[in-house]
Amino acid sequence: MILAYAVAVLLWLSLIIYAALEGADFGGGVWDLLAFGSQKDAMRNLIKNAIGAVWEANNVWLTYLIVGLMTAFPFVAQTLTTAFFIPLVLILIGIVLRGAAFVFRTFSANTKLVSAAWGRIFSISSTFTPFLFGAMAAAVASGQVRIVNGQPPVGLVSVWLTPFAIVVGLMGIALSATIAATYLTVEAQGQGDTAMTEAFRIRGLISGGVMAALGTVGIALSPWEAPILWNGMIAHAIWAVVITVLLGLTVAGALFYRRYRLSRILMIFETGALLGTWGLAQIPYIIPPDLTISNTASPPTTLTELFISALIGMSMLIPSFWFLFHIFKGALVMPPIREAEVREEGERS
Repeated sequence: MILAYAVAVLLWLSLIIYAALEGADFGGGVWDLLAFGSQKDAMRNLIKNAIGAVWEANNVWLTYLIVGLMTAFPFVAQTLTTAFFIPLVLILIGIVLRGAAFVFRTFSANTKLVSAAWGRIFSISSTFTPFLFGAMAAAVASGQVRIVNGQPPVGLVSVWLTPFAIVVGLMGIALSATIAATYLTVEAQGQGDTAMTEAFRIRGLISGGVMAALGTVGIALSPWEAPILWNGMIAHAIWAVVITVLLGLTVAGALFYRRYRLSRILMIFETGALLGTWGLAQIPYIIPPDLTISNTASPPTTLTELFISALIGMSMLIPSFWFLFHIFKGALVMPPIREAEVREEGERS
């Protein structure tokens, strides 16, 4: 039983890392969609240069999460993929589209109109994907995904379109936008662009406020829409809720006083606290009320091998990520991508 919980913690940790890293990329797409006025081109260039070096590597954590879930909790994986077939397909389309569109927009030698079209695909897919992640999480927590005669439901729709699911889905967008804005203040400051630094500072404060408001509405709805999550939060996770709220306030304070690097660190912890609180409140359930960590875990031998291999993998993966970010986000950064130069090079070749 302890081993099953240990593996579940590792998988949840991978989800938190994915949210903290890929959430910034999704949020970059949100701000790309909302860019307007005289600063829109500068904003989009900053977003493009920030995402360009590392966006694809972040999906390693999603792959690890999916493989780990299928290995450690196979019936949970089966239930999620059958019950949420529709949103999962849309999420897959969103992830593929945003990556392809980002590359085509950045390196295409076509006309400005075509580049703008790819940019719109990138930003829209980056926006609806975190919404679907959030809506699915809310649907799981609602307790409406029931196992009947040992069989999971197929193709559910209404459960991830409830008021609670929509609020949490919107919160997923707001969280991604806040992560991105917080990170982009550091990117802009590193380039000496005070206008962009201030622009994303303001956006970070606004999106953080929106996220807090949506979180309040979600908590207000949870006693009726997700009673198991609510009861777990009150019973053994209220201290985590307090920490999450305090961390959110400190992120806002750091942004307000222009402590950008501190706000980035705090935003990572805030993301971890938010998702960690959710997981803690839902214990012992993975999919309430029928599937728990204990009654869905693989045999101990499988869990042991997965746990050991995961630790070995992380011992290589985490330093590799550190090196990747050190190369592309450290003092020796890659020069900004200039669309005109890229197009000229493409035309010559």
